[in-house]
Amino acid sequence: QVQLVESGGGLVQAGGSLRLSCAASGRTVSSYAMGWFRQVPGKERDFVAAISRSGVSTYYADSVKGRFTISRDNAKNTVYLQMNSLKPEDTAVYYCAAGLFVTGEARSYDYWGQGTQVTVSS
Repeated sequence: QVQLVESGGGLVQAGGSLRLSCAASGRTVSSYAMGWFRQVPGKERDFVAAISRSGVSTYYADSVKGRFTISRDNAKNTVYLQMNSLKPEDTAVYYCAAGLFVTGEARSYDYWGQGTQVTVSS
């Protein structure tokens, strides 16, 4: 079992930056591949980024490539999502997730945080 808590969301103007953090407790986060997803009301949860257990491999949705960076600090049991050049369409609730495999499929992740709201104003 692992518990995940996201933080770092907020309101930012278009073109700005935010860094989301996902702190894990319980089982060490190094045991899991980690992902970030986002969801807007009435829509499915969309893949944003994922990172392997070691941090060597990373994957991104096309919509965030070149703007977002996922990273992890296993010593701190924390995963990050650095978001630059934010756009209004990035507005969503952002969730981190832990699973056994690095994938963009939300159903493959076993543990989820409660989410943090990111709002980008135009």
